[in-house]
Amino acid sequence: MAHTKMVGNTSEAFVLAGFLSVGFQVCVPFGEGSRYDLVVDAGGHLLRVQCKTASKVPGMDALRFKARSVRKDPGSNVIVTQTYRDQADLFAAYSPVTGKVYVLPVDECPVTDVWLRLTPAKNNQQIGIRMAEEHTLEAWAARYSASSPSGVLSAAGRL
Repeated sequence: MAHTKMVGNTSEAFVLAGFLSVGFQVCVPFGEGSRYDLVVDAGGHLLRVQCKTASKVPGMDALRFKARSVRKDPGSNVIVTQTYRDQADLFAAYSPVTGKVYVLPVDECPVTDVWLRLTPAKNNQQIGIRMAEEHTLEAWAARYSASSPSGVLSAAGRL
């Protein structure tokens, strides 16, 4: 298994490339310590993006990523858990299994784990189910473009 830092760096690179490929400008904060990994310029609106890695859930047709950070405080050895509410605007999760980037607003996610279904539930449940295909970067870009008063992206998906 790859070192967690390398996994995170790989996901961040795929997310950055994904936003660029659909026509957004992307900025990278200098140094460490930001609660977000990238800043996406969406037609003059700067959106703070926290990159995540979405892993396949064993035995299920679903992906999952953590909507929080967990670290050990070096001084006290206390486990510190922080959400990203008010510190990032979007989660962008890369899945090595599907090769896709999924984008969700931080405020629309639970503060624990985010689940994305790859196929519909066998019992046809739809309430509380988040389908992965509805949250791809391309789907988000199309929704963002349609809802933007200035038409941030053209029909071709470019700024």
